[in-house]
Amino acid sequence: MTHLESELSKVRQSALEMMNIVKTQLQKCKEAFLTSNNELSLDVMHNEKRVNGYELLIDNDCENIIACFNPVAIDLRLVLATLKINYHLERIGDNAEGIARNVLDLQAKWNPELIKSLELVEAFEMADEMFGYIIDSYEHEDTTMARKVFEKDLFIDNITNKAIHIISDYLKTNHSNIEKDLYLLLIHRKLERTGDLIKNMAEEIIFYVEAKVLKHKAEPDPLA
Repeated sequence: MTHLESELSKVRQSALEMMNIVKTQLQKCKEAFLTSNNELSLDVMHNEKRVNGYELLIDNDCENIIACFNPVAIDLRLVLATLKINYHLERIGDNAEGIARNVLDLQAKWNPELIKSLELVEAFEMADEMFGYIIDSYEHEDTTMARKVFEKDLFIDNITNKAIHIISDYLKTNHSNIEKDLYLLLIHRKLERTGDLIKNMAEEIIFYVEAKVLKHKAEPDPLA
């Protein structure tokens, strides 16, 4: 193994470790949300520092590889993709920390029927499933797994769009907990954003493995 290969292997391992930490953060958020568990919320908030530490480590390692080894072709794509994935992971960690903080600050006991109708559990579970695809696809350079993320992201988008109308209708007849119920929309939005960030990671993996750029595809000109 060359020095460059050794450094690339190290940065890949760090990225996989960060992925697993952030995935666990989301799982703890789900449990804290469903059970109003303050200890779990605090644990997520405390571990955010660990996520931030990994972000700095990976950024530094990627920058050193570019500066010291001048990688090309797939090696360069790996470094560039990992840099962007690293950013997306940190942002997902921020969203997880935000959900945990909402649970801790609000001390809310939400209506179980409202939670069910909003499909929040399904949104958490879908984000977790998407994360699993990302970890497998990055580790095994499997773009088939990465592409599974796109359809799942649409599922989260759809239920988030429906949530606005569900909350609006619910609050017309339930006025006792309006402020806390509205925070359910914020949690939904954080999960939607998490889905978007996971989708971005899938695009970076496809760029790294296949040298294909999926972002900013040209939309058909409606006047053409």
